[in-house]
Amino acid sequence: MYTTAARICAATEAGRHTIILMQPSQNRSSRTFMDYNSINHALDGICGLYERKIRDINPMIPNITYDITDLYNFIDGLADISALVYDHEIHAFLPYDRQWIKQKLFQHLKKLAQR
Repeated sequence: MYTTAARICAATEAGRHTIILMQPSQNRSSRTFMDYNSINHALDGICGLYERKIRDINPMIPNITYDITDLYNFIDGLADISALVYDHEIHAFLPYDRQWIKQKLFQHLKKLAQR
């Protein structure tokens, strides 16, 4: 069961178009972006990237497990990552840094674990 604050937060983040900008390596040509309909979908996308990396490294392991520290290390290992989140009130995208992404990932995964 969600609290009222959690429902408001989820509703606020649900319709916020989010673009993840990332540069996996120091090579500038590795720059890319991922486009999502919400912050939560973007966070799931980042987790998915990490899970694919683990599968590529360990293709014989059927079930992947990791903790938040592993995910943080993955994010910190990227040359650059940031988020642009659409704000309906000002009709513009607001930029957020690596630290914000890590904080949102922690909150998101904690919420998923409580279900």
